[in-house]
Amino acid sequence: MPASQFSNIQPKRILVITMRYLGDTLLVTPLIGALRQAYPEAEIDVLLPAANCGMLMGNRHVNRLIPLVSKDILSFAGLLFSLFRQYDLAISTQAGDRPLLSALIAGKYSMGFIAANTAKYSWKRLLLDSALAFNVQQNHAVLENLRFCQPLNIAPSYVLMPPRQADEQSIELPEGKYAVLHIMPQWRYKQWHDAGWLAVTEYLQSRGIRVVLTGSNQAQEQAMLTALQQQLPANVLNLAGSLSLAQLTGLIEKATVFIGPDTGITHLAAATGIPVVAIFGPTDPKVWAPWPVGYADDKSPFVSQGSQHSANIYIVQGQSEQGCVPCQLEGCQRSRQSQSDCLDNLSAANVLDVLNIILSQTPGF
Repeated sequence: MPASQFSNIQPKRILVITMRYLGDTLLVTPLIGALRQAYPEAEIDVLLPAANCGMLMGNRHVNRLIPLVSKDILSFAGLLFSLFRQYDLAISTQAGDRPLLSALIAGKYSMGFIAANTAKYSWKRLLLDSALAFNVQQNHAVLENLRFCQPLNIAPSYVLMPPRQADEQSIELPEGKYAVLHIMPQWRYKQWHDAGWLAVTEYLQSRGIRVVLTGSNQAQEQAMLTALQQQLPANVLNLAGSLSLAQLTGLIEKATVFIGPDTGITHLAAATGIPVVAIFGPTDPKVWAPWPVGYADDKSPFVSQGSQHSANIYIVQGQSEQGCVPCQLEGCQRSRQSQSDCLDNLSAANVLDVLNIILSQTPGF
């Protein structure tokens, strides 16, 4: 469909499809916000993994969440059957086969990403009403999602919306000043060393800031955090696995500072507007850095190399004598469970210097 023709549609029902990780779900919220701005009366639904639904809790731009409960092919086929031509517009924010198929079946008009520079997948371009070559290796993920605004001829929105809780779901916050440390990423290759976290904790305690640990309820992560906590001061509060994502937002947004690795929760923390120290290793911050609050530009807020700062986000990049950072690979052994030398070699002093800058700009310190 020609772009001029596509920009004239006024959809009453829109489906946004995001089938990857928790952070990807949050990074699609600016696109959802842009759709809401352009089509205020439309019903906007989101198709996503059931485990990610918490990331969109309380999102006022979303009418309904459609959870993918199972990856089983029969279950997926049944879901697609129920969605057949139910939407005026369906947008796949990933280039995979299942997201694309969902857009094709659910939408009267369909948009989606296809793999860039790959003739093997050119047939997908013929099926979609509007196909965009996926270029996330060169563009920030938020900006990549917002490219769908162009063929629709609508204005982009650059605001990430973290999950929100109802009043009755609120939690009792720690008294006094506290920092949130999200130590464990989902994958080992994004993990910083224990010595660094111990040094950060000691520094924060010396400044009168209590440390609060967050994390998932996964057994392996719980065991590693418990072992680390035995080396930490007694007043460190471990809330890992006990909070919903919306409750986690409530905890983080009242903290003095958040420190975490390249993970979805660090993106969530960034969206609250508090100072965030993001520890990056193999991953390219130009593409995957947390999005700074108030940043509204079609150019990535960060470059690929170097520790850097934009608005409330402070990137501390791992170090490598080989000059391979960021390699965009899954650890030095090319496995999600392998270590990354650049993070193992990152001195705690690099993080402490940034924390010192943040606290020097914070009232009361």
